[in-house]
Amino acid sequence: MNLEVKDLYKSFGKSEILHGINLYVESGRPLGLLGRNGAGKTTSIRIIMNLFSGNSGKILLNGKKFIPKDHKIGYLPEERGLYPKKKTLEQLIYLGELRGFNKKEIKEDALYWFKRLGIEEYKDKKLETLSKGNQQKVQLASVFLGNPEIIILDEPFSGLDPVNSQILKDIIFEIIDDERILIFSSHQMNYVEEFCEEISIIDKGNIVLSGDLNDIKEEYGRDRLTISITDMETRDLKDIFIKDFANIAHIVEEKKEYLIIELLEGKTKKDLLQKTMELDLDINMFSNYKPKLRDIFVERVGDK
Repeated sequence: MNLEVKDLYKSFGKSEILHGINLYVESGRPLGLLGRNGAGKTTSIRIIMNLFSGNSGKILLNGKKFIPKDHKIGYLPEERGLYPKKKTLEQLIYLGELRGFNKKEIKEDALYWFKRLGIEEYKDKKLETLSKGNQQKVQLASVFLGNPEIIILDEPFSGLDPVNSQILKDIIFEIIDDERILIFSSHQMNYVEEFCEEISIIDKGNIVLSGDLNDIKEEYGRDRLTISITDMETRDLKDIFIKDFANIAHIVEEKKEYLIIELLEGKTKKDLLQKTMELDLDINMFSNYKPKLRDIFVERVGDK
């Protein structure tokens, strides 16, 4: 299966929020949907879910108009939506029945997820009596009910400790192995890197970067290097670079223990190494730059 968003526009009053969003996600290749707060992620997701309509654009499943009510969808919004004063199992059964499942089968499924997520003992407790982490696990159980074919997770690890985070990670990898459609949105970039082969970054209602994550990292790391010297604390490598390497490379970013540099057009690592030997610098680290997704994200959408 594949889900495609084409040329999606959305306005609220006179304010245009989405300016022609294009997204593509296929089974078994999770999409990491990223953006700063207010960038348009949640609006895009809500239109996909048909919670409200876009002004124009198309949402297609396998090339045909996507009608959410005709498919099993699990959606975890960032703003949680269960009832705090209702018992947890009671709520999940109610939600399952709303989705068209009979009471017996959805109760069995809910109990399975309660056990899998380690919250079986809270099945007859009111949601508001649970810790934040256990409330999150009840939310997650509601998402996985009925074996959905399309799953959208917005900040799913919120409130989870390392043990419960690992349980959820195992579940997400199973979803990927089952080749279901998964859209994953989080500000915790390490999780996006772990799960997602494709990413799309939204900034101010526009897609500013999209594609295969490994290809994007390779492109961002091209002609970039990390370098440090042994006595970096006593010698200012930044000043040395500005003074002596100006015709070879420029500084992209200064870290505490090393510099990220970019070779100028036509220059090579050999040119850089030769210059360091001329200056008798004791090189402690010299390697190809391997960007983190966080670095790419900040470079694309951070305040200039």
